[in-house]
Amino acid sequence: MRALDDNEVRESFVNCTKGEARRLSLPRNLSELPWDDLDFLGWRDPGAPDRGYLVVERGDGLVGITLRSPNVRRSLTKTNVCSLCITIHGGSGVALLSARLAGPAGREGNTVGTYICADLACSLYVRGKRRSASVSRPEESLSLEEQIARTMTNLDAFVAQVLKKT
Repeated sequence: MRALDDNEVRESFVNCTKGEARRLSLPRNLSELPWDDLDFLGWRDPGAPDRGYLVVERGDGLVGITLRSPNVRRSLTKTNVCSLCITIHGGSGVALLSARLAGPAGREGNTVGTYICADLACSLYVRGKRRSASVSRPEESLSLEEQIARTMTNLDAFVAQVLKKT
C-alpha cells in the first residue's frame, strides 16, 4: 500500500459522517508505518477499544470503514481464526467486528460483520512480520503472494458488503 496522509485517510470513510471522520483518532505514527508491508491500513482506537478502522485501496479509490466490536463481556468470540488472513490466534486475538453499511442502509442501522485479527495487522501476520506466542500461521502450499491475494480477496468481499446498495 502507498503511504497515506491524514486528509486522505479521513476523506476515505464511507460509513460515517464527515464530522465523525474528522474526529476519529488516527494512528499516531502514520508517516512511520511499514507501508511496503501493508496491504491495507488497519488500526484500533486506544481511547475507544470497541472501535477500529480500516482503509483499503480499490480500483475506484480509497475506501475507509469504521468498525465496532461488541462488548467483550456480553459476546464471546466464537472462533480463533481470522476470516481475512487465516491466522490462528489464542485468547482474544480475533474479534467480531461489524461495520455500518454505507449510505441509507447504514443510517437505518444495518450492519455486516466478520471475524478479523483484533489488532487489524493481517498484512504483518501473513508476512511473518508480527508474531506472538498465541499466534500461528497454518502450513500452506500457497506462496506468500497467493496468501496476500487471498487476504485481499476476503477483505474485498467484506468491503463489497459494506458498500452494497440496498
